[in-house]
Amino acid sequence: MDFENLNYLKTGSPQQQKVFDVLESTKIMAVLQEFTPVLAGTFPIDIATDNSDLDIICFWKDKSDFIKTLEIHFGSIENFSIRELSISNQETVVANFILENFDFEVFGQNVPVKRQFAFRHMVTEYEILKQKGEIFRQQIIELKKNGFKTEPAFAKLLQLPGDPYAALLEYKSSE
Repeated sequence: MDFENLNYLKTGSPQQQKVFDVLESTKIMAVLQEFTPVLAGTFPIDIATDNSDLDIICFWKDKSDFIKTLEIHFGSIENFSIRELSISNQETVVANFILENFDFEVFGQNVPVKRQFAFRHMVTEYEILKQKGEIFRQQIIELKKNGFKTEPAFAKLLQLPGDPYAALLEYKSSE
């Protein structure tokens, strides 16, 4: 699956098609193009719930430039907020806002997108979903509706011990 090309959303579930339309109409990926944006999280792998947001992960080389781009293009949008923090010893910028009735989270680090944890988790989860099938997918969605975050939901169903985020990255199917 090429998660860097959004065309898979056009032929996906009705929810994925709606996400494609929102991303196209808002032009958000074009605005963020210099930061190699990738839609990550639950929508690409079709396990989103009503509480899911659109997670866009980005790679910045110049943090100030990334922040400025976010503020210029999204700063006046409903519920816009931006914060800087450290995640896994990486400088991180996170912006949140609402566009076309979707909660957006734009996440940026000075780490290439394919090496970011969000991307790596998504690819692993996608492979597990392909292998385990529709019943497993529905069980994940049900756990998420009951308050589980994505990685802990996978860890619970797969009976992975310890930190669900680390365990999922180390998961190799025995089937």
